[in-house]
Amino acid sequence: MRKLPFDKAKLDEITANYPTPYHIYDEKGIRANAARMCKAFAWNDGWREFFAVKAAPNPHLMKILAEYGFGADCSSMAELILAEKTGLSGEKIMFTSNDTPREEFRKAWELKAVINLDDITHWPFLLETVKPAAGDWEGRIMCCRYNPGPLKGGNAIIGKPEEAKYGMTREQLLECYAQMKAAGVERFGLHTMVASNELDPEYIIDTARMLFALAAEIKEKTGVELEFVNIGGGIGIPYRPDQKAMNLEYVGRGIEKAYAELVAGKGLKPLKLYMECGRCITGPYGYLVAKVLHMKKTYRNYAGLDACMSNLMRPALYGAYHEIVVPGKEEAKETEVYDVTGSLCENNDKFAIQRELPVLERGDYAVICDAGAHGHAMGFQYNAKLRSAELLLREDGTVKQIRRAETLDDYFATLDLENI
Repeated sequence: MRKLPFDKAKLDEITANYPTPYHIYDEKGIRANAARMCKAFAWNDGWREFFAVKAAPNPHLMKILAEYGFGADCSSMAELILAEKTGLSGEKIMFTSNDTPREEFRKAWELKAVINLDDITHWPFLLETVKPAAGDWEGRIMCCRYNPGPLKGGNAIIGKPEEAKYGMTREQLLECYAQMKAAGVERFGLHTMVASNELDPEYIIDTARMLFALAAEIKEKTGVELEFVNIGGGIGIPYRPDQKAMNLEYVGRGIEKAYAELVAGKGLKPLKLYMECGRCITGPYGYLVAKVLHMKKTYRNYAGLDACMSNLMRPALYGAYHEIVVPGKEEAKETEVYDVTGSLCENNDKFAIQRELPVLERGDYAVICDAGAHGHAMGFQYNAKLRSAELLLREDGTVKQIRRAETLDDYFATLDLENI
């Protein structure tokens, strides 16, 4: 049974001010996790984690992570502005997008972010968009996203690299670096992202080895000396009780060994190691708190919550498992099997299917675990559902609202109701 950072009495106190459903994040857990990651990669001078903003786009969480030196991995205009509002700029922002509109390239250029090109055609598109003069490249870093194709296996969430829409082939990568160098770019990086929610540490270490080797080839064939390699994110979390969290210390040691062999051992210029994790940073420290609204018995037992898949769509989208804890009934001896559902007009609006839980009653809390990444962020408004609040459980036990719940006025604000 998952241990929560709050009990039923604390939830009663919180819910008196903030009605369910809501997402709540454990600041103490997030801080400890960030410190652990910094320590695991401290061997690399210049290591930086660029928090994947898409996982939990809230400036209050980003501000906490910035205290540990984390930057922001952004892929849209709003994410760039969130990074800016958090106080990040320049090389603290990695702009990695695809099918990118001109206005987003302009914003990234304005912020002097590291611009990570997804495709070789984006290089002339960027030039047309920002129209840089010869001296404008001074101090700026350009990066290319590599797609290794069949040279690297993918996984269930992100798919096979050769079938992915992201990144350049090896040949395109080399050509793009040559073109950028000829245009006056002086600082360069290399990036890839080939897995999502991966729990095998060897996969992450092997990704670093692949990029270290490619850095040597880029230097040999283009004369470009990279400043950094960004091995992406993709480190998973143990959603299921039988899964184990990735050993970050083991990963750190494994990449350090690969660095000694393939970078220092080959006489390459020192490389900074960058990462862009999201899920493993905040995922285990966020919870969707709901209440049982209705109990139904037909061909199965159904527990209907006051939350639905618009609050957390991973179970419906991926068939993903999220542990459910019922505060106040952790030691219950009697159990029952339920489908745990929401109220959308979709039959896949289920948080759990045939899950054994304590016997449930109307009004019970249902805390859905590991919802701190790709949870609230993936919310939507089908059936005109309103997005729920986000709360922060501070280290001192107080609770701060970091995003209010939407209202009907919010929903109708973009509609013209006067001229119908």
